[in-house]
Amino acid sequence: MIHYIIQVAAFQMAFLLIYNLFLKKETFFNWNRLYLLATAVLSLIIPFIKIGVFKDVMPKEYVLQLPAGVIGNVENANQVSTTLETVNEQSQSIWTLENLLYAGMVFMALLFAFKLFKVVRLLWNNPKTKFGDLHIVNVLRSNTAFSFFRYVFLGEQLKEDEKNTIFAHEKVHVEENHTLDLLFFEVLRILFWFNPFVYMYQNRITVLHEFIADQQAVKEHGKTQYYENLLAQVFANQNISFINPFFKESLIKKRIVMLQKSKSKQINLLKYTLLLPIVVGMLVYTSCDRDNREDAVIEVVEEQPSSLGNEQKTASAKEGVVEAVPFAVVENVPVFSGCEDLTSKDEQKKCFSDNITNFIQQNFNKDLPENLGLTGVMRTTVMFKINTEGNIEDIIARAPHPDIETEVKRVLQLLPKMMPAKQKDKKVTTKFIMPIISQIKDGKIIIEGIHIIV
Repeated sequence: MIHYIIQVAAFQMAFLLIYNLFLKKETFFNWNRLYLLATAVLSLIIPFIKIGVFKDVMPKEYVLQLPAGVIGNVENANQVSTTLETVNEQSQSIWTLENLLYAGMVFMALLFAFKLFKVVRLLWNNPKTKFGDLHIVNVLRSNTAFSFFRYVFLGEQLKEDEKNTIFAHEKVHVEENHTLDLLFFEVLRILFWFNPFVYMYQNRITVLHEFIADQQAVKEHGKTQYYENLLAQVFANQNISFINPFFKESLIKKRIVMLQKSKSKQINLLKYTLLLPIVVGMLVYTSCDRDNREDAVIEVVEEQPSSLGNEQKTASAKEGVVEAVPFAVVENVPVFSGCEDLTSKDEQKKCFSDNITNFIQQNFNKDLPENLGLTGVMRTTVMFKINTEGNIEDIIARAPHPDIETEVKRVLQLLPKMMPAKQKDKKVTTKFIMPIISQIKDGKIIIEGIHIIV
């Protein structure tokens, strides 16, 4: 989850940087609106997109190579105990962080509900008239002016000529469905209340809405009259983030400057093509980063030296990417056929590990490297689970060659059904990370070491 949040924020920052540097001052207001909405959505979905072709074309020198060597054994009872304590501490920290995130979401949702209540109260307590398919709300004892969906709120203290100008402006907001844009970013503010770029997005879309409405409304009213209405005074304004207020002091100067600005040249539309390499770069990153979050656990575990076994599982627990119980900390480990009579947990673990090792050594196609042209020491890392039915599932393999990965998966899928692990007398899914070190000699694979490390 944390990894996803960081990616979303990073992508939004990149999109906003392009907007601020190249697009913000252009008069292509509707294109800019589309850009902001599209990139906001893209930042949310790109982290989930994995395109295999991008990963396949990456040069080998740019791919992280994990160090060779057998990762240390954590079957020692003291290590298991320490690991369990560390995992519990990290679980508590994760629980605290998640509750903080949820608490912020609840607060922002309540704030949104309060602001919505203010609009509904204005709608309920003031007289309304219909103008075509629009509803005009005459706000008593006020000089406010804003729109919300198909409702245009006009203070009764506004002059008639002001009302006409403002109505022409607010009608554009209604026809262009600007309220939907603002509500979209309001939802993002609730879900990502801690992300400053969401607020930047909403600020920029709000400014664009005013530019779009001004551009259309000024066609019905002379610029002079329009400027006078903007500059006459700063009227009372509802401080609600998902409405389109006509009089907003921070926007008035920007609106006048943009009204006086000459239209951008059509050639400047090419600036929007800058989005293409940025999106492609993001897709390359997400595709090559990892196929899924479970792979990240493999990387975290493998890139640490053997003496940091406890820290490896801490990192895995902190990521929270796998809900299964680690082999090292489960109360009752899965029981391989032939290990049923053992009563000691350590003996059962050793029996399980020995049987897995023997099974792979006996069933692995040792002639495969000759066809692949592989030589020297080969490291293969496997992650898999044993579910509550005692069956192998979710096998992930990383090896120097895709065919080796396929062969490892094939062999593991042949493993016989086992007695599932138990935690507090309840059957649970168990996860494993297992490095396999092998030496290729004379075209044959000699498996030198298999260690289950979580």
